[in-house]
Amino acid sequence: MAVTLSTDHLPSPVYIVPDCFRDKTDLLALQSTRLGGVSEGPYSSLNLGGNTGDLPEKIQKNILLLCSAAGIGSNRLVSSNQVHGTGILYAEEPGHHDGYDAFVTDKPDLFLCIFTADCYPVMIYDRRHRAVGAAHAGWKGTASEIVMKTVAEMGARFNTEASDCLAYIGAGISAAAYEVGRDVCELFPEEFCMTKILTEGGRKYFLDLGKANRRQLLNSGIPAENIECSPFCSFIDREMFYSYRRDNGMTGRMVSLIGMRTLG
Repeated sequence: MAVTLSTDHLPSPVYIVPDCFRDKTDLLALQSTRLGGVSEGPYSSLNLGGNTGDLPEKIQKNILLLCSAAGIGSNRLVSSNQVHGTGILYAEEPGHHDGYDAFVTDKPDLFLCIFTADCYPVMIYDRRHRAVGAAHAGWKGTASEIVMKTVAEMGARFNTEASDCLAYIGAGISAAAYEVGRDVCELFPEEFCMTKILTEGGRKYFLDLGKANRRQLLNSGIPAENIECSPFCSFIDREMFYSYRRDNGMTGRMVSLIGMRTLG
């Protein structure tokens, strides 16, 4: 994984390029940070999320800055309002589509966008069939196996075989920072839940969403060596990332995007 700083603009968007995708010249995949934009206050500075209290003109400028730094047109993005469900869209053209939490496509020059500020972005690339998928995995989506369903959708549409896929789990909230209720923990296998017994007799529950989504990729058949996981935590690494929980909802959004460039 490498952090890339564009020098084409001031300000300069800072984004992460996963190592597993880095040598794929026909592929663009990245996760933005909060650095290198024009937003101010709690949205400082590269806020890309429209469902925040940030000024729309600031958000649009940030989108243009990031797309320019990445070498793509801002009119080639595919996005959704993300509803913590399991809706998966087969994207055939750019645009905003309500009600989806995952996308798949085999069309070049379409860049699938997942917006996060603690939830996990998961990006998948089928090397053989030149197809990609992207999923938004919060606790609800993870409990509903959105990542496994995205891999299955790629199989159904593109004849994707999991063994041909590379996958990246981007930065989200780590288990150490993600306290949840017992009711949420009970939706997951014990291996993803940690319990802390308090001296006064109570208990605290912590959920490892990153590990849970990695397990879904493995269960889908993607080899362990083909899966890369971000080492960052959106909650703890406050200088690099927005965190909805840490900032009590008053914060921006990162974007993770993946798409295939036209060959030739």
